[in-house]
Amino acid sequence: MKKYIYLALVVCSATMFTACDDMLDTDPRVTDATSATFPGKIADVEALNTATYSIMNTMGGGDADTQHPWYWWEIMSDNCYGSGGLQDNKVKAMHHLVTMNSNQYEQPFVLLYGGINRANTLLETIDNIDWTGNEAKHDQLLGEGFFMRGFYTLLLTQMYGDVPLITSTVITDEMRQQVSAEEVIYPQILSDFTSAIRLMGTEKSSGHANRFVAEAFAARAYMFWAGFYKGVKELATGNVAIPLVEQAGCDGGNMDKETVKMYLVDVITAGGYKLLEDFRSLWQYSNSYVYDETQQALATGQGHAYRFIADMKRENCFDQPGMGNGNDEELFGIQFMNASRWGINGDTDNGGTYSTARMYCNYLSCFWALRVNGTNGNRDKTYPFTQGWGQGTPSCNIWDDWTMAEQDGGYTDIRKLGSLIDGFSDGKEIEYDFVKDCCEASGLGVKKYNGVTTDAMTGDTPWWHQAGGEDFKGTLDNPMQGEHFEDFYLMRYADVLLMMTELTGDAQYMNQVQKRAGVPETPYSLKAVQDERRWEFAFEGIRFNDMRRWSGKDGGESCYAAKALQAQNGKQIAVKGPARRPMTHMTCSWAKRYAETNGFLAKPQSQITLMNGALIQNPGWDGSPETQYVDLYN
Repeated sequence: MKKYIYLALVVCSATMFTACDDMLDTDPRVTDATSATFPGKIADVEALNTATYSIMNTMGGGDADTQHPWYWWEIMSDNCYGSGGLQDNKVKAMHHLVTMNSNQYEQPFVLLYGGINRANTLLETIDNIDWTGNEAKHDQLLGEGFFMRGFYTLLLTQMYGDVPLITSTVITDEMRQQVSAEEVIYPQILSDFTSAIRLMGTEKSSGHANRFVAEAFAARAYMFWAGFYKGVKELATGNVAIPLVEQAGCDGGNMDKETVKMYLVDVITAGGYKLLEDFRSLWQYSNSYVYDETQQALATGQGHAYRFIADMKRENCFDQPGMGNGNDEELFGIQFMNASRWGINGDTDNGGTYSTARMYCNYLSCFWALRVNGTNGNRDKTYPFTQGWGQGTPSCNIWDDWTMAEQDGGYTDIRKLGSLIDGFSDGKEIEYDFVKDCCEASGLGVKKYNGVTTDAMTGDTPWWHQAGGEDFKGTLDNPMQGEHFEDFYLMRYADVLLMMTELTGDAQYMNQVQKRAGVPETPYSLKAVQDERRWEFAFEGIRFNDMRRWSGKDGGESCYAAKALQAQNGKQIAVKGPARRPMTHMTCSWAKRYAETNGFLAKPQSQITLMNGALIQNPGWDGSPETQYVDLYN
């Protein structure tokens, strides 16, 4: 099994950087003592590039309810409830589209501007050294700088809407003013992706972007801009052009649907990516240790069997060559390594930063792991899934909607039980023994990123330690929290195929995804694409922004997203034990909260104050009672 890592961080060292005043300077810059000499060699630029990527580890490896945008978007969608325990108020506030305090949504705001600043530093200093004989490497690194700036800016504006657009480390008063996402920020994002496409090569490198990655994200960004801001809800029959900015690698002009289709064709025909044969190969529950235990248990009647993977080919198990982390379907993702500790910036007891403590492990696996009584040592009930915080449990809606689709179509979609842990149906996989402080629990679990253990491990120790020995033994002295190393996918080839069908109306690309899932191939319709995207990418952070672009800005309470969210109302949930009660909104309704906010988060008040009027709060976040957290369960 390959071990994928981000080597960080020469440029994060406190000896090289100094803190700054507000969110536009949240990631420290080169100090006067080093700016004259850094970068001095190619390795310095490579280190700065690695540090730029490492922001993803901080967001993906810290507390998920504090700084994980893709987790947030699942919680805000109709795929998940807030759930967790009585004390887990942040995630429940997020699910109800309210806030528990004026700075609840600050951490990604800060981190993303830090990543943008690192990218700008690379773009501005890369030519301080001589690249003679290394021109291709220069262009690749320059292209990665543009890509990461565009990538972080895309996340920032999808979360917070109109914000300051920072394209330089020298920040003028004009640059501090928030600008229109529709008219200013998205043209810059797509210009950055265009520069990346023109500058980067096609070589696949562990954890880094290449031309194909930039092409795929250009499509994702364009489709959101066209759908959400321009109201082109069905891209197969609509088209709109966005102006580009002249900069290195981008000659200006416009980007339209035809350009985006050309990019996706390049990924499909030249990228060398492919769908894995078995959908289950993408996820760690299909590792060969669980598979072998299952085969032995079925043959001998002793031990535990996970029957869902019993019919797999062993060579398709997650940890086999070409499967799992770094597989041929993964274009881009967050990758992790064995380097976590309780305080990346020092011991938490002595001023260390707790929120970044586990940035090198996939801590989301602990958040989505089962909130059940006792430990996972009782594997008769939960094998092979581990115990954790039980936040963000899947909604009844996704199970019910998916089951209805299967019944209407007369098929079984392997992705349903490939994505969801079934804890309540007649053929349930686990015995969901609700704990006394559980809230908004459906009896389901997220399977894709859930922590996984084996009979050979003790307690809740994840399978990674068995697979890699000391290489994957966590450094936190807490295996349940620190030994999770499954990649978090940010772009899969399946997304390229489904985007291509949505842009062209040609079902052949969608049909490839359906065929793998055991779903009958269907002709193109917008609804078919909408359903396929929901099923294929459940719990991968994609659903919420898909809902938004199919709704359009200011779509009101009858738009696609508002209606889907409101359908949660009245679903039966467990609270403080197995007894059920209907789900209700905290303050008004999901439809109203979505319509008022358009799905944007509240900008942090601390940053609004720091910006002294240059940053304006988003609509729907005026501090009124409807925007504030209400404790429904104590």
